[in-house]
Amino acid sequence: MNIEQVTTSPFDDQKPGTSGLRKKVHVFQQPHYLENFVQALFDVVKPQPGALLVLGGDGRYHNTNAIQTILRMAAAAGYGRVVVGQDGILSTPAASHLIRARGASGGIILSASHNPGGPGGDFGIKYNIKNGGPAPEDVTNAVYERTRELTHYRIAAGADLDLGLIGEATLGDMIVETVDPVADYAALMESLFDFDLIRDWLSGGARIRFDAMSAVTGPYAKAILEGLLGAPAGTVINGTPLEDFGGHHPDPNLVHAEALVKEMYGPEAPVFGAASDGDGDRNMIMGEHFFVTPSDSVAVLAANAHLVPGYAGRVTGVARSLPTSRAADRVAEALGISAFETPTGWKFFGNLLDANRITLCAEESFGTGSDHIREKDGLWAVLFWLNIVAARDESVAAIVRAHWARFGRDHYTRHDYEEIDSDTAQALIGALRERLPSLAGQRFGAHEVESAEDFSYVDPVDGSVSEHQGVKLIVSGDGRIVYRLSGTGTSGATLRVYIERFEAEPAKHDADPQEALAGLIETADAIAEIGKRLGVKPSAIT
Repeated sequence: MNIEQVTTSPFDDQKPGTSGLRKKVHVFQQPHYLENFVQALFDVVKPQPGALLVLGGDGRYHNTNAIQTILRMAAAAGYGRVVVGQDGILSTPAASHLIRARGASGGIILSASHNPGGPGGDFGIKYNIKNGGPAPEDVTNAVYERTRELTHYRIAAGADLDLGLIGEATLGDMIVETVDPVADYAALMESLFDFDLIRDWLSGGARIRFDAMSAVTGPYAKAILEGLLGAPAGTVINGTPLEDFGGHHPDPNLVHAEALVKEMYGPEAPVFGAASDGDGDRNMIMGEHFFVTPSDSVAVLAANAHLVPGYAGRVTGVARSLPTSRAADRVAEALGISAFETPTGWKFFGNLLDANRITLCAEESFGTGSDHIREKDGLWAVLFWLNIVAARDESVAAIVRAHWARFGRDHYTRHDYEEIDSDTAQALIGALRERLPSLAGQRFGAHEVESAEDFSYVDPVDGSVSEHQGVKLIVSGDGRIVYRLSGTGTSGATLRVYIERFEAEPAKHDADPQEALAGLIETADAIAEIGKRLGVKPSAIT
């Protein structure tokens, strides 16, 4: 095998965020940019000779070219086998499952998740470790440090491989195994959920809709929903993965899944609707004229897990990210199981899952998952919901309202300020942190601050500490406010403000969250001086 050693120079912007390295496509297309990051990664993880690597992506623009480059670099790094999805396609949940099922040393996933695609869009790369979950901070930090000192990278010479054919090929001494990206994942889903029950429910005339948003989940949803479960052809819309996601912003929320939302609130709405994102790890759940918040979703799953074969009697605990509402905590308390609050980033759930401290976990940004893999999983969440709906034979709205009647409702909203000046955003958070010691006892509008902290997480499994994960305030009236700068964008900074308040009174459960939280929203703005410092209104409210 002919291996080339290519001289290079470091780039100063290759620090991974909570979900790997994300940049505009044109950044990754710079000579040596992708190669530098991959070489730094291989230098840090130091694969053993003959190691197995899983590789794939969400099919966005530049996915195909990047995979060919990574294959040649993997051969130069000494990997013995790479398992890659056909045509380079592999959803993030499917990749996590393959890593675990094949006993791989790790995997590389190419995606910028819910960010836009196409030549002018975003691209991303992240590394998952052998448990199937995202690399922890000690790995990503080491990769970044290595990128700053790199002087060369190694790559095998050779022509591109045909990844459209399932089977094996060789690249030097390395075997490249191209696999059906859906088969193993579909088998896993069938082992967890009552497909016979769901199939019977659908055959009784229940009509559902799934919007794959022209992203990676399309083939998976068609194979499972329309194939194995017998939903009519056309149940899955936007089901063909496209390099630019058909011009869609592949983010499954009320703003970007516009066609689905319009149908679900229309005169002849299906009884169940759902959507997934660019790489298949997020989900949105809807009923007829009804939207389920991600925070409520995981709480409902935990409360009804006894109805699902793969989870009945074995839920040990639940975990949620700091910005996610406390709805799941209330279920955990009632069921007598553990509840954990972690920083944002799925990697923080990994230790809890591996140690069997939790079974279910979620982030408010439409991500839900369990111990079946070590990533959030969009289609899994949809099937979990379908299993519950079929078992209870009730509407989505009825199930959620019954849940609120039992546990109370956490009215919740997220206000995003996107693509704002990074220095201004940092100054806002910095000023807020400086004032934390003096905030308790102060009144802002209708609410008094009861406690204020800069959230720090001590991992209960390995004792590692993650600091400065978000500013958390508890305010009067059982309210909570969280301020956090997001690490998933590629332009400027994004400030996210999460606002919630618990409501025990059933008569007030159906109130619009923006109205129920109006006073708390004003308080959140006043405390952080958002209007004064940014001079803009939220760019998105969910």
